[in-house]
Amino acid sequence: MAESQFPSFVISLDFELLWGVRDNKLSISNYRKNILGERQAIPAMLNIFRKYHVHATWATVGLLLFDNKKEMLEYLPERRPKYANRSFDPYLDLGKVGTSEATDPYHYGFSLARQIIEFEGMEIGTHTFSHYYCLERGQDESTFHSDLIAAISATERLGVRPRSLVFPRNQYNSNYLRVCRELGITCFRGNESNWMHRAASKEDSSIARRACRLADAYLDLSGHNGFKPSLVEGLINIPSSRFLRPFDFRLRRLEGIRLSRIKTAMTAAAESGCGFHLWWHPHNFGLSLDRNLENLAELLAHFARLRDRHGMESLNMGEYAARHAGSA
Repeated sequence: MAESQFPSFVISLDFELLWGVRDNKLSISNYRKNILGERQAIPAMLNIFRKYHVHATWATVGLLLFDNKKEMLEYLPERRPKYANRSFDPYLDLGKVGTSEATDPYHYGFSLARQIIEFEGMEIGTHTFSHYYCLERGQDESTFHSDLIAAISATERLGVRPRSLVFPRNQYNSNYLRVCRELGITCFRGNESNWMHRAASKEDSSIARRACRLADAYLDLSGHNGFKPSLVEGLINIPSSRFLRPFDFRLRRLEGIRLSRIKTAMTAAAESGCGFHLWWHPHNFGLSLDRNLENLAELLAHFARLRDRHGMESLNMGEYAARHAGSA
């Protein structure tokens, strides 16, 4: 079997804290339990990854990679987007940010990032500096460039340089891949190829599409979404295969169906020699932490069986890109 045909299991996590949800009318007052739960979920997930020898990419918002406000303000990008929808602009909320991680665990996560890099197989990727929206009105290539420079500089404070990028809200913009390549990014998480997962701005994201994505979590509407290595503008595209939705008490009777949908797709990808890319947000595990961790362990145990039967290999995004750089 050629190297590019070995099945791969890729995990990426959108590590955001409150920066990733603030424009959805979620705040400390109504989302604090999720964020505080996220801070418990991260070390628990790391231990589960270690148990099953699973690697993962943590696509991290640059704004959280500090432990005090003075440092954060020193790293702000020179040019910033002027979104038509001002709720998208995180810089307008800087006055609400506390002075340090000790007093504001909702916006600072430097200590968590340091925990992550201590575990074997964990990669710190970038989710841009400001949770930057690449398809919204009021931003352009120049402000994206400035944002990504700031994200790289913030990440380098950990002693690592990001090679993998995940577009916030999956607003994949191929026009910006040249900027990514010039700044040393080697791979990105693209979207599934079917219509319901097409990249879109917030105003173009219809209720019908969101409803279909929810249904697809339980019913096979889009297939297993396995992928083979591909090159786009000089970067390896590692597209999403499945979003791991959090446990929902209202849909608890369907949990078995949802997990079976993921495991069936993983198996199909492994049997066909494809990659399978699972992703979620750590704050998705913030509530019902035990149930979410149980679900994750069940999926990773299934991966372990596929590793034994089909040679499926766990790779973070950077490892996948390096492995397939010559075969894409």
